[in-house]
Amino acid sequence: MNMSERTGAVLLALSSVFFGLGAATSAVAAEAPAGTALVATQTDYKIHAGDSLLVGVYDDPKMPPITVTVTPDGKFSFPLIGIIVAGGKTPEQVRVEMETKLRKYVSEPVVTCSIVEAKGNVAYVIGQVSKPGAIVMNPALNVLQALSVAGGGNAYAKLDSIIVIRNTAGGQKTMNFHYSQVSSGKNLEQNVQLESGDVVVVP
Repeated sequence: MNMSERTGAVLLALSSVFFGLGAATSAVAAEAPAGTALVATQTDYKIHAGDSLLVGVYDDPKMPPITVTVTPDGKFSFPLIGIIVAGGKTPEQVRVEMETKLRKYVSEPVVTCSIVEAKGNVAYVIGQVSKPGAIVMNPALNVLQALSVAGGGNAYAKLDSIIVIRNTAGGQKTMNFHYSQVSSGKNLEQNVQLESGDVVVVP
């Protein structure tokens, strides 16, 4: 088999794997119960403390892929290169950083870094909802989606007085959410995408 034929065969195999994975992911998503978090696949997902990552060096028996949990300060350790700061970075950024550092010890390392479980990307819905508590966002939820996961408001909920509390570098800030407006398609800017640590309060 010449080089052109090999390239064609490899591309065909990769195409089959890609479409097979897409179909499997769709099937899992359809069968998963409400609120179940699926592994994030978006390339812009930012790693959080508590996330589980699969990291390793391809075709190197001394550094096979292992699952690591990102510590509360956003770090994990790996052989030869020590501590890696992963919090706030994408898996691709972490992969490139690891490859750069490993080149001091390994010739042309091919590193893998992927999200296994996005347990650290959590928001909270509290107050007058059916299922208050923590919600794993994978990869993201807006306020309306979070309320849906929490089972919606109960009979006592004041849905037009909902607030979102967010921690920022300058301190905490609040954002108002009027359910009747958003549900009728008005003032949709209130339906913000939640960030890790956000608290949705339903009075």
